[in-house]
Amino acid sequence: MATVEDYVARIEETCGEEKGAVVTFKYDKKDEAIAKIRNKAQLKNSLSGIIFEFAFRSISFRVFSSGKAIFRGINKEALHDILAALLL
Repeated sequence: MATVEDYVARIEETCGEEKGAVVTFKYDKKDEAIAKIRNKAQLKNSLSGIIFEFAFRSISFRVFSSGKAIFRGINKEALHDILAALLL
């Protein structure tokens, strides 16, 4: 059975006023991960097919075609739950 770790290479927390995280998908799984996210989350905006802004469970986040996703205002536990719901 697949796990979140099968898709995610690393998660880096951001610092500053508003906590957030940068998720980097594994290179060989990034296209599959982005496709799964596009199927499950609501697309709010797209810029030239390079940057996608999604909403899922009242959380807004951006996914880049390079294989990175930026989540703002979310703690690590909630992020893991959202990634599991989107990718599995």
